[in-house]
Amino acid sequence: MARALRIEVAGGRYHLTSRGNERRSIYRDDQDRMHFLELLKQLPELFGCVVHAYVLMDNHYHLLLETPEPNLSRVGQWLNLSYGVWFNRRHQRVGHLFQGRFKSHLIEDDLGVREVARYLHLNPVRVGRFGLSKSDQARQRSAAAIQTAEKLIQERLQLLREYPWSSYPAYVGTANAASWLTTEVLGGLYDGLSTRKRMEALRRHVEGPIREGVVESPWDRLIGGSVLGSEEYVNQLRRQLKGNRREQPGVKALERKIRWDQIVKSVEAVKGESWERFRDRHGDWGRDAALYLGRHMGRMKLGELATAVGGLDYAVVGTAVSRMKKRMEEGDLKRELRKLKDKLSKFEM
Repeated sequence: MARALRIEVAGGRYHLTSRGNERRSIYRDDQDRMHFLELLKQLPELFGCVVHAYVLMDNHYHLLLETPEPNLSRVGQWLNLSYGVWFNRRHQRVGHLFQGRFKSHLIEDDLGVREVARYLHLNPVRVGRFGLSKSDQARQRSAAAIQTAEKLIQERLQLLREYPWSSYPAYVGTANAASWLTTEVLGGLYDGLSTRKRMEALRRHVEGPIREGVVESPWDRLIGGSVLGSEEYVNQLRRQLKGNRREQPGVKALERKIRWDQIVKSVEAVKGESWERFRDRHGDWGRDAALYLGRHMGRMKLGELATAVGGLDYAVVGTAVSRMKKRMEEGDLKRELRKLKDKLSKFEM
């Protein structure tokens, strides 16, 4: 089986993550975490890369890196290997510490960086006891209401701002920034503001989902599982990565996204009736299928889908997408969706 595409570009900005083998802990205590941070500290000097953000969880980590040189594979391999060898020696264990290769996503622009950084920094509170796990969010959406007690909100905010194994406290002034952490990109999105107002603006952006109870993931809009960006950016990458397909087996995965109007026309064709007739029909699968395909093949945000359908609450849209994902294995519906995807494939490159 060919390995997943690893796109390496000079000046690329990446989300990089790795999880413990069998989802086991990769940090057993604070000494483990401190050593991992010591390794992060060496990345700028050893590889010339820039560390913009990080968060360490019990069984995985997330990084936001920039690589002036196209050397992401060397960076990720060195980090995981160095830490894995040290961890095994310290804890007298053998075998792989991490589950396969590290994963990476190339990010096109500053706005994408800001979106990924928010999702990354919210990791410590996206857990069950704070009511922001995936199952919790699904329950909130199914009720079409997001109501969270003020006490729980304050607990979330306190943990987020004081979590010692994340770069977020450095961004909002509740901890000093490490010398090897570069904060200019995220801070620069609020140029023209004083330091205090810049921190306040960043807080509002990151902490908004905590108050709303819904954390939107950027990963549903990835192209080919590897790129968070626009169609124009992906076209540039296609031209850049035209080389030997044996060496770059994942290049084909950078499909062109499907437009909303193309999705609607395809659903109309399969159902044999107009969008206006079935869009608001209770229990009809057509609207949910369009929303699901808009999310996964059109890489549209929940808010964009809500507007496209006529002004729905984006939590209702999230419920519809989740509902369709669960229904996709039903016999008759599975056949209809296969027809839909066949029709939409002609719009892809």
